[in-house]
Amino acid sequence: MNNNESEPRGLKKSLHLIYVYAIAAGAIFTFIGYWDSVFYEYCGAGTFLAFALMTLLILPIAAVYCELAPLFPKAGGELIYNTVGINKHVGFFTSWLIMAAWIAVPPSAVMAIVTWLFHVFHIESTFMVVEIVALVSLIGYCLLSLQNVEIAGKIQLGMLVFAIIGCLVATVAFMFSGVWSFDNFKDFFYSQLDPHFGIPAWIIGMAMLITPFFGFETVPQMVEEGDFPIKDSNKAILGSILTCGIIYVIFFFGLGGMPVKDLVAEGGAATGGFLAITMMEQLGGGWNVFAVIFGIAAILCAIGTCLLGFWLSTVRLLYAMGENNFLPKIFTKVNKHQQPILPNILLLVISLIFLIMQNAGTFMNDFFNLMSFGCACAYAITMISAMRIHKKHPEWKSPYKLKGGNVMRIFALIIAIVIAFFCTLGQSVGSWISFAIYLGVGVILWLWMVLVHWKKHSVEIETPSGIEKY
Repeated sequence: MNNNESEPRGLKKSLHLIYVYAIAAGAIFTFIGYWDSVFYEYCGAGTFLAFALMTLLILPIAAVYCELAPLFPKAGGELIYNTVGINKHVGFFTSWLIMAAWIAVPPSAVMAIVTWLFHVFHIESTFMVVEIVALVSLIGYCLLSLQNVEIAGKIQLGMLVFAIIGCLVATVAFMFSGVWSFDNFKDFFYSQLDPHFGIPAWIIGMAMLITPFFGFETVPQMVEEGDFPIKDSNKAILGSILTCGIIYVIFFFGLGGMPVKDLVAEGGAATGGFLAITMMEQLGGGWNVFAVIFGIAAILCAIGTCLLGFWLSTVRLLYAMGENNFLPKIFTKVNKHQQPILPNILLLVISLIFLIMQNAGTFMNDFFNLMSFGCACAYAITMISAMRIHKKHPEWKSPYKLKGGNVMRIFALIIAIVIAFFCTLGQSVGSWISFAIYLGVGVILWLWMVLVHWKKHSVEIETPSGIEKY
C-alpha cells in the first residue's frame, strides 16, 4: 500500500454547529474590556446606541454571506465567492484585504492579554519580557490549532460563555453600584473624533465600530469541517452577530451610566486602555476584587476567544489558497489530526514579526487603524460578487433564501461602501503608509502567481455545477 494513501487528507468533518457558532461569536466578541476606552472615545455615553445601529447595519451583509456559504461549502469564503463572481485576481485581493483584519488580531490580542496580566500583577514590563510572554502565548495558540479542531471548539465555547456571563454580571453591578445615573448620559453624542465633510463625529465613530463585528465571516472558513447540515450555517452567522450585538448594547448601556467621561477625557494613559477596569479600581473596596474577576472574563476569555477564532480562520484561508491553486499544494498538507501544518507555522511566524514591530515602532498601530477599511472593502466586493453569481447562475439555489433578493444585496453593498468611506476619515498618514506596504506585499505575491504559478496550475473552484477552472 502506498504510504501517501494512508496519510490523512483534507480537513476533518467533526465540528458541531455550536462550536462553529462559538468560533464566530468569539471572533466578534473582542476587546470589550480592553478597547472599551476607544469605543467610548468614538461615541461617548451613546456607544450602546451606536452598537445597536451597527448590529442592524451588519445583518444585511451577513444575510448575503448566509446565502453564499451553503453554495460553496468549502473553506475559502471571500477567496471563492469573488473568484466565481468576478475573477481570480479579485478573489485573491479580496481575501488579502480580509486577511489584513485577521492577521493583525493575534499579535494585538496577545499584547492586550499580556498588558492586562502585567497590570494585575503590577509587573514593570520591559521590551524583552513582553516579547517572551507574548511569544509563549502565541506558540500555545499555534499548538492548540494543530490539535483536533473540536478541542479548540470546546475551549472557545467555554471561554465565550464565561466572557458573556462576566459582562452581564458587570452590567448589573454597574446599575446597582449607587453611582450609576442617567445624568451621565447628558452628553449623549460625545466623541473625540473630528467631523468631516459635515458628517458628525459621532456618526464616524459609529462606522468605526465595524471593527468589533469582524468575525461572522469566519463561518465560511469552518463549514467544510462541520458535521451539521450545511443549510444550518446561517444560524452560526446570524446567531453570532445577534449574540454579540446584544451583549455590546447591554454592557455599554451599563458603562454609559457610570462616571467614566473624565477618565476618557484624560486620554489612554489614564486607563491604559482598560476603561471599565480602571473605573472599578478607582471605586475601591470590593470593586478591586471584581476588577480582576471581570478582567478574567472580558480580557483573558473574551480576547482569548477572539484570538483563537481568527487564528483558526486565517489558517483555513491559507489552506484554501493552496487547495484552489492560489498557493503551492504544500499549504494543504495536514497532520494526523487533519489540521493544516504550514499555514499554522506561517501564521505563527507572521504574528511574531508583527509582535516585534508592534513593540518596536508604530507600524502595527497604524496598520491596525485601517483594519476596518480593509474589511469593509472586502464586504463590498463580496456583495458585488453575490449579485453577479446570482445573475450568471440563477440555477444555483442556496438552501438559505435571501429575503429581498437583489434589493437586499444592493442595500448591503451600499452599507459596506458607506462604512468603508467613513473608516477612511481622520486616518493618519502613517496608517495609509502601513496599509500600502501590506498591499505591496500582496501585489508581489499576486505577480508571482500571474507570472509563474498560474502558468502551471489553473485556479480550480468547487461549484454547485462541479469543479470549474478560472
